[in-house]
Amino acid sequence: MVRQDLEAATGRYLDLIGRADEEGAADLVLGLIGEGVPAEDVLLRVIAPCQRRVGELWASNEWPVAREHGATAVSERVVAAVSGRVRPTATRGRVAVACADGEYHVLPTRIMAEVLRLRGWQVDFLGASVPGPHLITHLHQTGPDVVALGCMLPTRLPRAHATIAACQAVGIPVLAGGAGFGADGRFARLLGADAWAPTADAAADRLAAGLPSFPAAAPGGTAGSGDTAVHLGGEEYAYLTRHRADLLARVMDTLTGRPEHTAEDLGNMADFLIAATYVHDAALFTDFVVWTCRVLEARQVPAESVVLGLGAFHDVLTDCPDARALLNEGVAAAQACCGRSARPADQRTETSV
Repeated sequence: MVRQDLEAATGRYLDLIGRADEEGAADLVLGLIGEGVPAEDVLLRVIAPCQRRVGELWASNEWPVAREHGATAVSERVVAAVSGRVRPTATRGRVAVACADGEYHVLPTRIMAEVLRLRGWQVDFLGASVPGPHLITHLHQTGPDVVALGCMLPTRLPRAHATIAACQAVGIPVLAGGAGFGADGRFARLLGADAWAPTADAAADRLAAGLPSFPAAAPGGTAGSGDTAVHLGGEEYAYLTRHRADLLARVMDTLTGRPEHTAEDLGNMADFLIAATYVHDAALFTDFVVWTCRVLEARQVPAESVVLGLGAFHDVLTDCPDARALLNEGVAAAQACCGRSARPADQRTETSV
């Protein structure tokens, strides 16, 4: 099938999943395979880009969350249908594929699992949010050659780090993938993964070439990360994690009467702050702040509300200078989004919407 025809099929597929037409979407995809389109192309050039588009449509408020969820559910079923239709014989080693503990955005990792299977690997796909101890039990029982660990949200990085270390402790290397590890894989390297791949086909190529893609650790360091991994976390991270619920309650008390600040939004703000504190990376937090401003503005909620929420966190975290510094940077990023001049949070007057 020529490229233009496949692009047209992608447009039809997006329309079908947007209407939650599972049968139509499955018929379209299986029909493409029947016409000779490789199953890997269907996964990576039809389903995957459409799913990215689904996320964009939700973020821009063009699709409500129910429609986004319905489209994702249809794509999950369609990927399963592709798996049932195309069943290659395993000619390579065994790979355990799992989402990091707490990670429920399963579809990208499932697509990676299917691409690996199509490339000849024997794949154990373990699904969403696999706790580290249970994954280790599986490794002892099955003895795979490698673990492919998916993480879409950087808020899951601390748990992903624990899983990576546990897998390596029993002698199994880890290939990291997913947006949560950073667009350039910097967090995969920092957490000590043996390798990183930005896409499913790149993951298959990396496994075929043999690990690792990162240099070996210096003596006494963590594999793939030199000496940096030993500096992860710290006292403030431990404090924020331990007192998260209390901090959220105090922040919400200061924002009483502000309906634009939901518990879910503030919880996300706290979780990204905690993750940024863990890896000591301000860009992780400011990228989230900018994305949040854009999502809220698409819903007619001004970016100034983000500044106010960040300021509330800053005011209650009196004993966390590093976290307060991250919040200052977040305030500057949010103020840039709403066209305000940036001022450090500890120098501002009351911010109003």
